[in-house]
Amino acid sequence: MPGVFQDEQLHNPPSPTEMSAAEREMLSLKQAAAQRLCAGCPQMIDCLYRAVVQVDVSGFVACTTEHDRAEIRRQLGIEIQQAATTPYGTARVGGGPVSHEAVMAARHAHPRDTCHQLAERLDCSTSTVKRHLRRAREQQANPVVAAAPASAPSIDAVLDAFDQLESSRQVA
Repeated sequence: MPGVFQDEQLHNPPSPTEMSAAEREMLSLKQAAAQRLCAGCPQMIDCLYRAVVQVDVSGFVACTTEHDRAEIRRQLGIEIQQAATTPYGTARVGGGPVSHEAVMAARHAHPRDTCHQLAERLDCSTSTVKRHLRRAREQQANPVVAAAPASAPSIDAVLDAFDQLESSRQVA
């Protein structure tokens, strides 16, 4: 269901201060629809475990946002290493790689554009734009690198951390 799970606002939600009450309500409805569908999927637990422990995916996955998964990883002491051979901004057909600076300049010049719109402006893929924006967030956050656990956490540990995250949402 790309209309639900590939919605740009689920991938990169705007700041609540930048949205009107109607826009916040619409985003809340989109998140609720995506969460209902994810929660009902028979693969949800495996998907959550993989997205938290094994692969750093972008967007809305297993009832979580990128921020949610980062919080669960922090809580469990997990660090996912990107492969050293994975560059930010892979080569375009006929155009060479898109530089990080070009993506950031486009984002600065067009802050309201979606990742898809920026990709069209730069003649590259949406995933390339997302990788560069993720890189910028990582550089800006400059997190303290936690030591990787000796072994991967159990599914139960990941589910417990997910439950704590969900509980904190309901309280807020």
